[in-house]
Amino acid sequence: MYVVTHPTRPIGGQKPGTSGLRKKTKVFMTPHYVENFIQATFDAIGGARGKTFVIGGDGRYFNAQAIQVILRMAAANGAARCIVGMGGLLSTPAASNLIRVREADGGLILSASHNPGGIDEDFGIKYNTANGGPAPESVTEAIFNRTKTLSRYNIIEKQDVDLNALGEATLGDMVVEIVHPVTDYAALMSFLFDFNAIRALFASGFTMRFDAMHAVTGPYAHAILEEQLGAAPGTVVNGVPSPDFGGGHPDPNPVWASGLMTLMMGPDAPDFGAASDGDGDRNMIVGRGIYVTPSDSLAVLAANAHLAPGYTDGLMGIARSMPTSRAADRVAEKLGIPAFETPTGWKFFGNLLDDGQATLCGEESAGTGSDHVREKDGLWAVLLWLNILAVRKQSVSDMLNEHWATYGRNYYSRHDYEGVNAGAAERMITDLRERLSTLPGTAYGPLSVIEADDFAYTDPVDGSVSEHQGIRIILTQGARIVMRLSGTGTVGATLRVYLEQVEEDPSRFDRDPQDALSDVIAAAEAIASIRETTGRDAPDVRT
Repeated sequence: MYVVTHPTRPIGGQKPGTSGLRKKTKVFMTPHYVENFIQATFDAIGGARGKTFVIGGDGRYFNAQAIQVILRMAAANGAARCIVGMGGLLSTPAASNLIRVREADGGLILSASHNPGGIDEDFGIKYNTANGGPAPESVTEAIFNRTKTLSRYNIIEKQDVDLNALGEATLGDMVVEIVHPVTDYAALMSFLFDFNAIRALFASGFTMRFDAMHAVTGPYAHAILEEQLGAAPGTVVNGVPSPDFGGGHPDPNPVWASGLMTLMMGPDAPDFGAASDGDGDRNMIVGRGIYVTPSDSLAVLAANAHLAPGYTDGLMGIARSMPTSRAADRVAEKLGIPAFETPTGWKFFGNLLDDGQATLCGEESAGTGSDHVREKDGLWAVLLWLNILAVRKQSVSDMLNEHWATYGRNYYSRHDYEGVNAGAAERMITDLRERLSTLPGTAYGPLSVIEADDFAYTDPVDGSVSEHQGIRIILTQGARIVMRLSGTGTVGATLRVYLEQVEEDPSRFDRDPQDALSDVIAAAEAIASIRETTGRDAPDVRT
């Protein structure tokens, strides 16, 4: 093995966020960019020598080339084994599961999740630790600090590994094991869910449409839904992963999955619709004629999880990100179990899951999961819905209405203002922080502010503190406004405004969410002057 130590210089801006390092693809393609970040990662975790890593991605543009660089660098840094999804493909939850099943030391997942792909779009790399979850802040900060001092990286000069050949090969002294990306994940799903009940559901004439959005979940959905569970051929659409996601935006929401929404709201709608995102960790659930918000989905799954074999013993607790609606809290209260409110970012659920304090977790951004892995899991959520529908023998609409009759309806919407001037958005949030103490008692139409704060989280397991996680404004009538700047984009800033109001009257459960939230929307505008800050008359995306 011929190891080359390349001299290099620090490259600015290589700071991993909650979902790893994300930049434009062409940035990752610049000389030494991937190499610097990977060497910094290896150095920050105490080196790669003797370790085993899981490697895979969502198949977006530059995925395979980056994997070859990572493999040559892992070999040069003394890694013992790398386990790679065939073709370079692994959904994020499948990678998390593989890390855990194979007791690997960690994993490198190549994805920018729901962001567009292609040479002119987005790319990302994140490091997951041995529990299968995203690296905690202590690790991402160590990686970032190392990127600022790096002066060399190690790599071997060797031909590329054939990523399509199942089995073992060697790269220098390191074993490269190519595995089928679906096998271990499908085995886990068959353990958690009653596949016989779901097969019987499909055999009864139940119909479904799953939009894989030209992303990584396609092979998983074809194998599990159609081949193993007997869903009709053609149930899975857009099921072949594409480097640019078919020219689309692989974000499973009513805007970007508009074709599925049109079908589900039309006269020929199947019984059930679902979609997943670029790397397979997000989901969208739609019934015939009804859209299920991610917040409602978490609450419904929490209330019914005991109907699936993997959860018959009940839930230890339910955790949600702070911006997610409080619908799941009502379920936790009725079940007599803890409800946790964490910052946005799946890594914050990891300690609760590892410590056995929570079983189900969810984020309003279409992410739901459980303690089976340490990532959110789009197809898992779809399968849990199918298992519940198979047992309850109800439509999605009937199940939602029954849930709201029991717990009340948390009307909820997220308004995204994308690509806004970052400086203006940051000034707005800073100004709002400075005015928080003056807001309680002020009235905005029929609503009055009860309390307002800048959310800070103290981890109940390790005591770590995360501050400035978003502005919370609690109002009368069960209303709430949350505002935060998102870190998942690569250009400008995205201002996210989360709006919520509780409705207890069943006769008012069928209102359009934007109409039901009109007073909350007006209050948010009055408090923060959103139109003036963003220069937009309306949000770019409403979900």
